[in-house]
Amino acid sequence: MKDLVDEHIELWSRELPDLDPRVEGIVTRIQVLERHRRHQLEQALAAQGLKMWEFKTLHILRRGGAPYRATATELAAALDLSPAAMTKRLDNLEHDGLLRRSHDAADRRRVLITLTEAGLRAWENTISVQDRVERQLVDVLRPDEQDQLVSLLRRLLLAAERRGQARRAGAPAAPGPATLTG
Repeated sequence: MKDLVDEHIELWSRELPDLDPRVEGIVTRIQVLERHRRHQLEQALAAQGLKMWEFKTLHILRRGGAPYRATATELAAALDLSPAAMTKRLDNLEHDGLLRRSHDAADRRRVLITLTEAGLRAWENTISVQDRVERQLVDVLRPDEQDQLVSLLRRLLLAAERRGQARRAGAPAAPGPATLTG
């Protein structure tokens, strides 16, 4: 059975004879699966009254554990946002009663962002939505196939992280595995 990526590869293989169909198939399928996951999650969050960026911000605050607090700088770094963009998002979430800002008692220059009870409830109501969307994505695979996929993706990610760290340190990229099975 062919999927839309097979068609994509067939089209581009005619135009790019050196295209490696395995590499293109792996990378493109990862991208398409992420688009599916994101689209389904956005729809499910909208039904709960949240946008993806709101959920991500609440999620970052919640993952730090009680008292569910971070600085605006920490949030901006975790969400890969500029300080100005983070401020605008925090304004909106604070207006909606999902978080509150306060000055750090030890250093009044630092602004602490804390989930409110309403923010925590909103996160709790939507985390099960994320879980459902992600389970639906992988439930076509048997548990042993899921374990195998986790292992293969971990190898890819670790190799990418090594290469990224080497580049940041100015060293040449570390070689990755020759194949996924070898």
